[in-house]
Amino acid sequence: MKTFKLNLDKLGITASTFCAIHCAIVPLLLTFLPLWGLGFLADERVEIFMIVISLLLGIWSMSSSYRKLHRKVTPSIILITGFLLIALGHFSGIKHLEPILIPFGGLAIAAAHFVNLKLARNCPAPNN
Repeated sequence: MKTFKLNLDKLGITASTFCAIHCAIVPLLLTFLPLWGLGFLADERVEIFMIVISLLLGIWSMSSSYRKLHRKVTPSIILITGFLLIALGHFSGIKHLEPILIPFGGLAIAAAHFVNLKLARNCPAPNN
């Protein structure tokens, strides 16, 4: 019987990539979303929900891997950079930067999970 093991980094890569795609495509499709029954995707609450899920997964994954495995801060620095880009895009008030900064922030978060996953896989044994 196969057991299922949740890999937070793979889940984080998926969530943050979807977030980046969502933030890049929604402004282009804004007028068509209601016609397709997908108007809820343009809702600010959906964006905040995706950001919060990515943030929780990132913190959980990076802190767990740092403490138990690799002891490297690089993934956390990339993660923080990604969230700073997203925050700057959302709260700077410069509307023409939002569709640029937020997708790059999402991709940076996915990259942080990818780096974390690679570092964790290269560890010989967990540190206690």
